[in-house]
Amino acid sequence: MQSFPDRAKKVRQTAGEPYVWFTGMGLMVGLLMVIFLLGLIVVNGFQAFWPKRVAQVMLKETSPVDVKGSKVIAGEIIKKRQKTLRALTREQDGGASDARPTEWQLFLGNKDAYGFSFRYFDFDDIAQVTYPDAMMVIERLEYGDAIALPAALDIQGEGTLPTAEPRFKDRLHHLVTEVNQRWQTIKNIEKFDIGAINARLSKLRLQQSALDRARREGATVSDARQQALNETMTALNQSNEELRLQARALRSKQNDHTLVYCLPTGEERRLPLGQVVHYYYPNTMTFWQRVGLLWHNIRVFLAHEPREANTEGGVFPAIFGTCVMTILMSLAVTPFGVVAAIYLREYAKQGFVVRAVRIAVNNLAGVPSIVFGVFGLGFFVYLVGGTIDELFFHLALPTPTFGTGGVLWASLTLALMTVPVVIVATEEALAAVPRGMREGSLACGASKWQTMQRIVIPAAAPGILTGLILAMARGAGEVAPLMLVGVVKLAPSLPVDSIFPFVHLERKFMHLGFHIYDLGFQSPDSEAAIPMVFATTLLLISLVVLMNLGAIFIRERLRRKYATGAF
Repeated sequence: MQSFPDRAKKVRQTAGEPYVWFTGMGLMVGLLMVIFLLGLIVVNGFQAFWPKRVAQVMLKETSPVDVKGSKVIAGEIIKKRQKTLRALTREQDGGASDARPTEWQLFLGNKDAYGFSFRYFDFDDIAQVTYPDAMMVIERLEYGDAIALPAALDIQGEGTLPTAEPRFKDRLHHLVTEVNQRWQTIKNIEKFDIGAINARLSKLRLQQSALDRARREGATVSDARQQALNETMTALNQSNEELRLQARALRSKQNDHTLVYCLPTGEERRLPLGQVVHYYYPNTMTFWQRVGLLWHNIRVFLAHEPREANTEGGVFPAIFGTCVMTILMSLAVTPFGVVAAIYLREYAKQGFVVRAVRIAVNNLAGVPSIVFGVFGLGFFVYLVGGTIDELFFHLALPTPTFGTGGVLWASLTLALMTVPVVIVATEEALAAVPRGMREGSLACGASKWQTMQRIVIPAAAPGILTGLILAMARGAGEVAPLMLVGVVKLAPSLPVDSIFPFVHLERKFMHLGFHIYDLGFQSPDSEAAIPMVFATTLLLISLVVLMNLGAIFIRERLRRKYATGAF
């Protein structure tokens, strides 16, 4: 016979079993949702880089569908789905079954020729599907990809080289490599050489404005100073013009050679090789060639600048801007949040005021992020930035320097938004440090500040880093406040470059989160933007995970070093 304590324990366990099952089921559902979401992003993100085969589709003669009057089309098969038929009734369908017809979505490319890149076709209208070996996918600077059959190369000074010639592919590869290298030279001249000269000219123009203002106010301006300024500006303008002529000459060479190709519809078109970024034959590639092209596409995505309304090219400026903003935000929020938490926990007299401050901090964590964006626009941009312009950059007015959105104001706005997270985490970390460690330090003759500096703060460092990790993760993924304080669709210059003073905190920047928003909701070609949306989302998640892993690695090292602490 069971004793009373055993029966009571069994009753408690039996009564708690439904709650255990319920909480376990909730955890399982949550994990499955997270795994499903991440899997969807990973699969669709990698599909944006994986080269697909190109199908040549022949439509039935009875089909009412055609492309520019042709029943032969070619493209990548994007998806297959059952067609939605809202008006179709059982009588109209013959009453046979509830089955719905299937339709295929194809990426046809050739937007300049067709006026569209994607189109759906009923499976019942398709007569034949083949995969010709000669089919080529051409990545262009404009109008997206071209899917066509190459016909010939029109080479200046050499004549026409048809595809039947054995050296056609080698010659095409050589010429495309040549034009791409020439584009890189043009970019270096226009962005770096001419950019550096324009930056110096802008400063000299401000100096000229200062001299003109001094003359209007009656001050004496040295003729030698004015002459030296004029000579310097003349020399720079001359160098600038020489570089522009050099870049113009290189650009004119980009159109020397032409690729002649035939569309699947039979139309012949001509494409200057200067417009070709990359090309490949998708239907003849082996598995390892596809893997090689996959890594090539990923490298381009990570290292190149966007083009074609951000639906083509890479996202390097967005990656760079996100990292710079997150680092600046961390540098701003960490000292302020830690100092505020130390004062509230260790030095402030506990009472009504401190409790009110803690309540305010907790409430601040629940304020919508767009409110912080409005505050950042009004306080940081217009008030602080406008004051800085009037004091230090008055010569450049009415063109604002700091009185407009920039990476500095975006970082401070997000720092203000995430500071409650750091304060709360730091307070909890300080409170978790064993009291014996403090008393032992004080008993050895150390002052309170020495105890905080040598004992408490190092022991609480893992918990402080936990707050910083949460702040970085939230700040890196925010979009709404950034739209008001500095983020742009396309930034011509990076916040950090080789032009003095090297770090330009007043510049606008690109951000991965805003890039996703722009592609998903502002893109003129929503279908073409879908792969880039998933790829950029995967990149943003990976970037946040990498930053968090770095902070977690540092936290674990500190935890092992101060093993006596609670963290």
